[in-house]
Amino acid sequence: MLRLSEIKLPLDHSDDDLRAAILKKLQISSADLRDYTIFKRSHDARKRGEIALVYILDVEVAQAAQLLQRFRKDPHVVVTPDMSYHCVAQAPSGLNVRPIVIGTGPCGMFAGLMLARMGFRPILLERGKSVRERTADTFGFWRQKTAFNPESNAQFGEGGAGTFSDGKLYSQVSDPKYYGRKVLNELVNAGASPEILYVNKPHIGTFKLVGVVEKMRATIESLGGEIRFQSRVVDLEIEQGQVRGVRLETGEQITSDHVVLAVGHSARDTFEMLLDRGVYIEPKPFSIGFRIEHPQHLIDQARFGAQAGHRILGAADYKLVHHAQNGRSVYSFCMCPGGLVVAATSELGRVVTNGMSQYSRNERNANSGIVVGITPDDYPGGPLAGVDFQRQLEARAFELGGHNYAAPAQLVGDFIANRPSQACGAVRPSYEPGVKLGDLSSSLPDYAIAAIREALPAFDRKIKGFAMADAVLTGVETRTSSPIRIKRREDGQSVNINGLYPAGEGAGYAGGILSAGIDGIKVAEAVARKILHSAEVERSVV
Repeated sequence: MLRLSEIKLPLDHSDDDLRAAILKKLQISSADLRDYTIFKRSHDARKRGEIALVYILDVEVAQAAQLLQRFRKDPHVVVTPDMSYHCVAQAPSGLNVRPIVIGTGPCGMFAGLMLARMGFRPILLERGKSVRERTADTFGFWRQKTAFNPESNAQFGEGGAGTFSDGKLYSQVSDPKYYGRKVLNELVNAGASPEILYVNKPHIGTFKLVGVVEKMRATIESLGGEIRFQSRVVDLEIEQGQVRGVRLETGEQITSDHVVLAVGHSARDTFEMLLDRGVYIEPKPFSIGFRIEHPQHLIDQARFGAQAGHRILGAADYKLVHHAQNGRSVYSFCMCPGGLVVAATSELGRVVTNGMSQYSRNERNANSGIVVGITPDDYPGGPLAGVDFQRQLEARAFELGGHNYAAPAQLVGDFIANRPSQACGAVRPSYEPGVKLGDLSSSLPDYAIAAIREALPAFDRKIKGFAMADAVLTGVETRTSSPIRIKRREDGQSVNINGLYPAGEGAGYAGGILSAGIDGIKVAEAVARKILHSAEVERSVV
């Protein structure tokens, strides 16, 4: 098959128009075109009012070799790469080794799924509840119907933090082996819409993710894997630099020489345990800031003009960056079109914000994080100094919000003018359990406040209305990524503990659902290779 790129058509084109574009590009007759599929569809909105759809297509044609020769100098006509996934190993019958996966977020789930597909019957341990029970706890807390549960919330439980986001499935990680395609295919097999295979910036949506996660769990179990909820790992068994198993909060010990650590970016008690056990950890950069909300129609108009609201375009998003005079970079993070600002704390007495969208993206507001990059130089100390810094900011937000999990908020016009807000205007905050208006200037370090104050008018020059007086800032956003990195070797194991495989966002190797899933596959392959190598060594000794 041939892959064609940069095929541009108007928004309202027909299937016949797309077919005609293929024929024109390849200069062939209709009889020579046997079939085609859409690999990727995006849009070019650089000219408002003349938005075009841009396709990458895989086409099956007669005499493909001759066409390749004819277009050998055209980078937009190439051979379709083989993106099929092939397992790197298969567990031999009778193998009793069972790897452990700690955490059932995207990384842990995909690590477990791939190990199960290879026949290794993994044991997945999750500190929180199943995704449906966890959803009830999380929404109950948001709506102030149930008390906050530190073990079942927007961070902890089956599906991980990505379940209560937007289900975004795009990443900028290098992926020469097409692991990302494997992630998308598995999600579609579990019930996600097939459109995630080809639309630009695909997403699943929170409610749909619940069913997808449940089906992935069922697949793991059908392949011999085991998933245990409310099973918090409180200790590692380590002998002479080699993992030998884990101990649960109940006191139960589970033996294994192969432990995947996919705990997410908020498992702070686990980070502390790992440091106590001598696992090498180092601090890493992350970002802090606020959530900003605008009317979604304002963003749609600014991005799409007269074509705003078109069924193919849907709710508009944006990506913004500003380099402030004080040397700080301010950027939009985890933009959620037609979404909600949500409570994402995982600890008592702290307030954390995040963004979430359903599949329809039809809520009244657009929101995103407006965050400032920081480095370990901003929070000097030991490996967990970044965790301490996050906690300080989150505790301050809890205080400013009134000590009841309401979040501190301020209108953009008042924030720029450095005056407290007294009442909301045209934009109604979506955050539950509610907001307390006031002054956000003491919620973040001075350098962050100054950089954001400078960035908002700059962003307004790129998206007219971005700095509208009634837009709402809600604090604080601190969980943009893990504040630590648990370093690993090229073989996937910890740099100083054999058999321990740090993985995903919590270990500092991913940022979002897709990259976490990709890392889960990589680590599963590393575990499989190690188990088979160890088995071969044992057989040779015998």
